Amino acid sequence: MRVSPFILLAALTLTACGQGEKADAPPAAPPPPAKDGSAPAPVALTEARLRQVCRAGVAAIHGQPMEAVTLGAVREGIVDATWRAPVDGGTRRAQCRVDGDMIIWKPQDRPDEAQNRWMNEAGDPLVRYTADAEEIAITTTLPNGTTSTEIYPIGDAAPASVVG
Repeated sequence: MRVSPFILLAALTLTACGQGEKADAPPAAPPPPAKDGSAPAPVALTEARLRQVCRAGVAAIHGQPMEAVTLGAVREGIVDATWRAPVDGGTRRAQCRVDGDMIIWKPQDRPDEAQNRWMNEAGDPLVRYTADAEEIAITTTLPNGTTSTEIYPIGDAAPASVVG
C-alpha cells in the first residue's frame, strides 16, 4: 500500500510540470482563397506597392477613408502612417509592415507603452490583403470569427465595404 501514495504523488508532480509556461500562439489561419479559388502566392512587394497596401490596411483597420491616411518614411519594410483622430482632431500614428499576405500594424501613440506593440498576437484581429492592378482588398477577421472586407480601388480612395 505504500507504493500507491508514492505513485499518486509522482503522477501529480509530473502533471504540474510546465503549468506556468506560456503557450505558443496558434498558427495563423491559411490565407483566404483568391476570387478564382486558387490560393494567392505571396510576392515581394515593391516600396510603392507596400505603401499602397499599408495605406489601405491602416485605413481599413481604423475606419478611415484612404485619403485621410498620410504615409511617411519606409525603413526596413516598415511604413510610418498618420491620420487625424475623428473625435478630437489630433493626430494618430502607427507603423505598418507586411508579412506574406498579412498586414501587421503597431500603434505609436497609446498612453500605456505596453499597448504600443505589433498587433500579431493571439486575440488580435487578423488583417490580410489581396491586390491586383485595379484594387486592394483588406479582409479583417476578428477573434470571434466575424470578417469584414474593404475594397480600395488603386486610383480611387473611396472603399466599397463588404461584411461577412
